Amino acid sequence: MRIIADNQLLLLVLCFAAGCLGTGRLFAMPAGHRAWRLADLVWVILGGIGALVAVLAGIYKADYSRLDRQADLAYTAAQAFDRDAARFRLRFCEPAYDGDIATLCEKVEFLSASSAEARALPFFTAVTQSVAPLRSLTLFASDDMMREVARFDPAAFVVFAALDPPTEAALEGLRRKVPAIAGDFLILARAYEDQVARLARLKEEWQTLEDSAYILILQILALCLVSFAAPFRLGKSLVELRPARR
Repeated sequence: MRIIADNQLLLLVLCFAAGCLGTGRLFAMPAGHRAWRLADLVWVILGGIGALVAVLAGIYKADYSRLDRQADLAYTAAQAFDRDAARFRLRFCEPAYDGDIATLCEKVEFLSASSAEARALPFFTAVTQSVAPLRSLTLFASDDMMREVARFDPAAFVVFAALDPPTEAALEGLRRKVPAIAGDFLILARAYEDQVARLARLKEEWQTLEDSAYILILQILALCLVSFAAPFRLGKSLVELRPARR
């Protein structure tokens, strides 16, 4: 499949050239000949197939664009979380003048490391890297990207649960001593949990789209068939015009 996707422009040119060669041989036939009628029928059939596949591919690409927008939002949220976590550490953790605050600072360190790891996932490739125009025509993930996503397990993020018993105990103490610190940490904890849920949805939708990527191969093949048949339709029109010029 990747060979077809990576060489789609070459395939389209070759099919069009083959159609032109076949049409050149048919020019020896007069207008209305059975060969021209068959060529016109082939054009109608292949054009219909191409239109149907184009509709399916359009739906697929719309879903992919929606996933890209969700990835943009998730990446932006992850960056915001990292900034907020860094601000928390600067304000309260350098140094942490209380045992409860130290517990929260350690938790924030773990959550920040986990969030940084998530931002390296393939979902965010389009956000962090520029793609050459012709390469962007291909929406298939590489084998390495597929393996990375397969290894990614959102449940692993729960290992660094934002609110475990020690953290809850520290929060309880800080609610009495410094409520502002407890409130800031709770905002970070909720943001982290939202990020975990968002990444789980992204993984599911991303894999669903990758499993359906064969639709793009069908579109390329349909375009190749249309490119092959188009010269025959043009040749039929030119042949039918010849008697009018005499």
